[in-house]
Amino acid sequence: MRVLITLLLLISPPVFADGDRAGAFDYYVLSLSWSPTWCALEGDARDAAQCDPGARTGWVLHGLWPQYHRGWPEHCQTGERPPSRAMTREMADIMGSSGLAWYQWKKHGRCSGLSARAYFALAREAFGRVAFPDVFDRLTRPVKLPASVVEEAFLKANPGWEADMLTITCRAGRIQEARLCLSRTLDPVPCGRDVVRDCRLRDALFAPVR
Repeated sequence: MRVLITLLLLISPPVFADGDRAGAFDYYVLSLSWSPTWCALEGDARDAAQCDPGARTGWVLHGLWPQYHRGWPEHCQTGERPPSRAMTREMADIMGSSGLAWYQWKKHGRCSGLSARAYFALAREAFGRVAFPDVFDRLTRPVKLPASVVEEAFLKANPGWEADMLTITCRAGRIQEARLCLSRTLDPVPCGRDVVRDCRLRDALFAPVR
């Protein structure tokens, strides 16, 4: 009997634990984080390299997230191999650290249905297609402004984007992220209702790059 059970286990296809299915999603969210905000709230306490004076780190890639029209998958089961240290290290130039690249693969990248290499390449391509408003890099002191001003600056720098394709988030009274919704082929698309929730602050703090 034991031999029979062992044989059945060997020839049976693997059964994954319950969870979201890799590759089953509707669109992507490209999440772009304003580094000075992350540094003030978390990065400085971690002695993160992107927060060093003179690093001049502005918008960084937080992640490329598979999304449903309502909700999102995460921590999907996949047969793809995890990224090597070299792969995650290569993403640090646009993500700030290799640790974030690894975490984003584990939580979101596996849900894309892509290999780690293909997922990171797609994320880099999406990041590279964004025209970042240079006005933010020219700031020399912290300012307070409506979150809508940040959105308008992105829309002006990227003709073809519409307001319902982009949302600006805040955290702790600061401008936190710009989130752009994209098709699987990286074309801007309208966001789902649970993504398009703009920060309503009219005096959000926006700190300059260091």
